[in-house]
Amino acid sequence: MNVNEQAQRAREAATALATATRATKDAALLAMAEALVARTPEVLTANAADVEAAREAGLTAAMIDRLSLTEGRVEAMAEALRQMAALPDPMGEVVRGSTLPNGLELRQIRVPFGVVGIVYEGRPNVTVDAAGICLKSGNAALLRGSSSAARSNAALTAILRDAIEATALPADAVQLLDATTRDSVKELMRARGLVDVLIPRGGASLIKAVVEESTVPVIETGVGNCHVYVDAAADLDKALALVMNSKTQRLSTCNTAESLLVHADVADAFLPRILTAFAEADVTVHGDPRVAALSDAVVPATDEDFATEYLSADISVAVVDSLSAAVRHIRRYGTQHTEAIVTESVAAAREFVSQVDAAAVMVNASTRFTDGGEFGFGAEIGISTQKLHARGPMGLPELTSTKYVVTGDGHLRG
Repeated sequence: MNVNEQAQRAREAATALATATRATKDAALLAMAEALVARTPEVLTANAADVEAAREAGLTAAMIDRLSLTEGRVEAMAEALRQMAALPDPMGEVVRGSTLPNGLELRQIRVPFGVVGIVYEGRPNVTVDAAGICLKSGNAALLRGSSSAARSNAALTAILRDAIEATALPADAVQLLDATTRDSVKELMRARGLVDVLIPRGGASLIKAVVEESTVPVIETGVGNCHVYVDAAADLDKALALVMNSKTQRLSTCNTAESLLVHADVADAFLPRILTAFAEADVTVHGDPRVAALSDAVVPATDEDFATEYLSADISVAVVDSLSAAVRHIRRYGTQHTEAIVTESVAAAREFVSQVDAAAVMVNASTRFTDGGEFGFGAEIGISTQKLHARGPMGLPELTSTKYVVTGDGHLRG
């Protein structure tokens, strides 16, 4: 079956989803969660084959971590579906409403996009998260994962479709596209009129290709070159813990810190401590001249290093002479994802928040909190770094559009 045929089936499913009650959708989500847990061995068997193939292909440790599933990670996916079922249904929510001077009643209400295409790399959990969030928000999902996770995604999708089909909703609410050929991505990007919106999740090259080549409207999820800035007024014990959590809590995620900026006033006190902590955690530091002078283990940083989303045990580190210099560095190299400041100065925090242009700005908190689940949204479809419609973690409301409902009593325009 080609992509256009699958998209046609998705449109039919979307019609049913658009009018489904919350109870019907929640029942499907809970059935999906139960089926995942019950059929975990199938998922892990398929995933083990993907992981073995990835190792043989020489994928990085970070990429293999993204790909790998465990019983705990499958349970976490199921729990995300349960949490989603407990969230309010955005469909029909009145965004705004009023009675016009002529007596017309005006309401702007949330409605589904219709058919949502998701192109993603590596992480099989996206299959479940995307399927669940699309279903809850009344959208049919066309999923195109990477070839590296083909077996895992196929097993997960089969389980989800079986669970959906056992409820009052059509199985075609969730469909997996062929990952063995790039033609499926090209066809998906050209399916304007059948697919309402396309969301890429992955590395810079994938996102760039989809944004530039798609005729289907795209919500851009961004690369995460996230910074932590340690201000002159920082509590250095707090800063040490925050930097290490931002960098090492999980290396392979888009909200992991990839760059550290340290104010010159605290550099002599803080840098030896953080360099020791990085060394103990096997993190390679790519530092500017002032950082490199402190340790032979520091790799001299290039301009490219400061612009890199490593997704590995690497970090770029620079000393800055002021908060303004830190902001200039972030504006030059950042990706408008997540930026953090560590400071005890309210004025410095306010200045940083007002000047930094990012989807999320953290004050004395780890960059790792930029996440739909951590924000209380349930599962997310991605972190949007664009400025149209949605920005930051994209939960249920961000998977909707709106329409105006105007109610009159024979009103005629004069």
